Amino acid sequence: MESKPLNEIESFDPINDIESFEPISGKVGNIVSSSDADFNPDKVGKVFTTSTSTTDKAWQEYIEPVFEVLGKIPESLSGFFSDYQKPLITLGLILSAIVSIKVILAVLDAISDIPLLGPLSQLVGLGYILWFVYRYLWKAENRRELGQEFDALKNQIFGR
Repeated sequence: MESKPLNEIESFDPINDIESFEPISGKVGNIVSSSDADFNPDKVGKVFTTSTSTTDKAWQEYIEPVFEVLGKIPESLSGFFSDYQKPLITLGLILSAIVSIKVILAVLDAISDIPLLGPLSQLVGLGYILWFVYRYLWKAENRRELGQEFDALKNQIFGR
């Protein structure tokens, strides 16, 4: 049997070329052993990569714009974040504050559902309020001391 060059394998049409198909003589079925065929992986890879059909080209026409848009996403996102950095940070802080408040309220609600723990925490809170009023708000000199401590805390935070 005469072996065909690899470029003729591309153009083989099994329906029209069925008459030219010759089984290997002396073999069972159409099985070809490795000694019967010349196998060159370099040529096989080139054959498969260079052959493109019209459907592949049609798909590429649809896929290329999608890849172009997807390729521009990181640039547009980085531009968006650099332009709106401060509002996005503010929005993130507001959302995180809302989530934190909801979590704290859920934990406090769960604690208050435990028998005797809810009334005990209310009693502790009432005691702390009474101590704070007696310590800082009862007398004028203590109120001045509280004002000075508050101003010192503001200076530490805001750096004035």
